[in-house]
Amino acid sequence: MQAVLFASAALSVLITAAIVWVLVTESMPFFAQVPILDFLTDLQWTPVFTDAHYGILPLLSATFWAAGIAMLVATPLGLILSIYLSEFARPSVREVLKPILEMLAAVPTVVFGYFALLFLTPLAKRFIPGLEGFNLLIPGIVLGIMILPYVVSISEDAMRAVPMALREAAFGLGMSRVQMAFSVIIPGAFSGVTAAYLLGFSRAVGETMVVAIAAGQNPNLTGDPREGAATITAYIVQMSLGDLPHGSLVYSTIFAVGLVLFVITLIFNLLGFFLRRRFREVY
Repeated sequence: MQAVLFASAALSVLITAAIVWVLVTESMPFFAQVPILDFLTDLQWTPVFTDAHYGILPLLSATFWAAGIAMLVATPLGLILSIYLSEFARPSVREVLKPILEMLAAVPTVVFGYFALLFLTPLAKRFIPGLEGFNLLIPGIVLGIMILPYVVSISEDAMRAVPMALREAAFGLGMSRVQMAFSVIIPGAFSGVTAAYLLGFSRAVGETMVVAIAAGQNPNLTGDPREGAATITAYIVQMSLGDLPHGSLVYSTIFAVGLVLFVITLIFNLLGFFLRRRFREVY
């Protein structure tokens, strides 16, 4: 049984190492022809054009726009819902609301994508001047709704782990429930809450189908979320569906941008690990 459990644990490590190996080896031909400085600083991404440019900034900009909007939606909603489920909801209400919320994670992302494109975008165009058919705003909002189950579930578990004695001490000092939640519970569960939001951000950065369907597939370095732009994941989908010659420079771009996406998610996961160790409260 020990051997079986060790093999199960080692399998995930081996799979991750294999993914890194594929990304690095397949990206090497790209970086052998495109300087890393140009890759990181060029303002255009046109790998299939005659005058090819390989600057990843347009893809990075769109990716962070969508993920940032998602966090603007998920942060206040997630905090309010997690506090309500942890401190205010009766057990019967919690047992109903939490499974319903977690069911959002079971909805296929392609459904969210078409919901954003065919329903929310036409509706929002009535109220937001200049909103294009493909844009970063609406997919970002939908991404924020998508990551709510992850944020709320982990945050609520961290808040419920705060000892009841701290709650009773807060009430003994005359605090209201709201004061107790923000002055005692959130600081006591800070490491778990921040880990939840970092996990949600990583999930939003790596989301594919919503942005591929509703955000557009044109690399566009823009500061206006009302415009459409291709994210890193949308570009990978677009190129993977095409008939690219294996071993060509354009083919290698898929793995180059995939490697950048892997590094971004790794950085945020490491940041979450650091925050958990730095601010973790042991009761």
